[in-house]
Amino acid sequence: MRFTNVHTFTSLQNSTFRLYYVGMIGQWASMNMGMMARSWVIYDISNSGVVLGLAALANAVPMILLSLWGGAIADRLHKKYILIVAMIGSAIVSAAVGVTLSVGYLSDTVPGSWWILIAASVVQGGIMGMMMPARQAIIAEIVEPDLLMNAVSLNMMGMNTFRILAPAATGFLMAGLGYAAVYYIMGGLYAFGAVCIAFMPRTAQKLSEGRSAWKDIVDGLRYIKRERTMLHILIFTIIGMICGMPFMQLLPMLAKNVLHVGESGQGILMSVSGVGAIIGSLALASGFRHRRGLTLLVTGFVNAIALVFFGFSAIWWLSIVTVIFVGLGQTGYRAAGNTLVQHYTEPEYRGRVMSFIMMGIGFSSLGTFFAGILAQGFGVEWAIGGLAIVFAVVSLGYIMFSPRLRNLD
Repeated sequence: MRFTNVHTFTSLQNSTFRLYYVGMIGQWASMNMGMMARSWVIYDISNSGVVLGLAALANAVPMILLSLWGGAIADRLHKKYILIVAMIGSAIVSAAVGVTLSVGYLSDTVPGSWWILIAASVVQGGIMGMMMPARQAIIAEIVEPDLLMNAVSLNMMGMNTFRILAPAATGFLMAGLGYAAVYYIMGGLYAFGAVCIAFMPRTAQKLSEGRSAWKDIVDGLRYIKRERTMLHILIFTIIGMICGMPFMQLLPMLAKNVLHVGESGQGILMSVSGVGAIIGSLALASGFRHRRGLTLLVTGFVNAIALVFFGFSAIWWLSIVTVIFVGLGQTGYRAAGNTLVQHYTEPEYRGRVMSFIMMGIGFSSLGTFFAGILAQGFGVEWAIGGLAIVFAVVSLGYIMFSPRLRNLD
C-alpha cells in the first residue's frame, strides 16, 4: 500500500520528513530503552525511591536551565547540525555507562556506584535541553503548514511505537545479556540516528543574528507574555507533563512493590501504554484539523482520570486497561499542544517557544524527584494518583472556564 493512498501517512510523502523520521527511530529507541534501563539499574542497586527521584532531578535541572539556550540556538543555526552533535554526544554517554557496567564498577557490590548514572543523567539532560527545541521546531520547516498536525502526530506515533517495542526488548535484553549490552546498543542507535540526519538537506536558517543569545531569550519571553493564548497552551501542556509524566519513572516501584510483576511486568505496562498512545496518534494524524483546543483539554482530562485509577490500582487487569487510556490521553494533549504552538508561533520565534515545552519535560523530571520522595513516605500509589488529581482539576477548570482555549482551531 502506498503512502499516497492513505491520508494518515500523508507527511511521509515528503522525502526530507521520511529521512528525519528514520533518523529519529534511533533516538526514540535509545531514549525509551534508557528510560527503563536507568530506572531499573538505579532501583536494583539502591533499592531507594529517593535515589530514583534524584536521578530524575539530575536529568531535569540541566534540561530546564539549558532549554531556553537551546531554543535561542535553534533560531540561529541550521537545526540538523544541532541534532547531529546531540546524538553523537548521547552515543558517547551511553557507551561510557556501558563500560562502567562491563568492568563491574557500576553494581550493587560497589556501594554508592549509582553516582555514575546520576552523572550520566546530568549530561544527558543538558544534551536534551539543547537538542529538543530544534528537534521539534524543525518539523514545521520540513512540511507544509496544512500537514503540520499530521506530521506532529506521526512523530508522536513513532515515539509511542518505540514505547511498545523498546521496553519489551529492553526487558529481554537485560534478562538475557545484562545491563551493559543495553547501553552499548543504545549508543549504536544514537550513532545510527546521527548518520541519517547528516543526509538531510539543510532547512531554513532563522533571522535572530547579530544579537546575544540572552537578548534573544528575553525577546522570546516577551513574545510569549504578549501572546496570551500561546501562554495558556504552554501552561496547560507543562502542567500536564509535570503531573502526568512522572509515573513512567516510578513504574519500577509500582511493578515491584504493588503489582508484584517485576521487570517483565513493567515492560508490559509501558508497552500497553504505548498501544493507547499509538491509537491516539493515528486518530490525530487521520483528522482533528479543527477544534484542536478542545482536543488538547479533553485528552488532558482523559489522561488525568486514567492516571488516578492506574495509580491507585493494585489489580493487574485494571492496571492494564487504565494504562491504555493513560497513553491515549498523554499523546492527545501533547500532540495537540505541540501543533497549536508551532502553528500559531511566528517562524522566527518557533525555536524559543518550543524550548518552553522542552522545559516542561525537565519540570516533569523535577516533579518525579518530589514524587519519589512522596512515594517513599506515603506510597507510590499516592505519588502517581495525587499528581493526577491535580491535573484533572486543572483540565476541568480550563474546559469550563476558558472558552478562548476550548474553541481554538
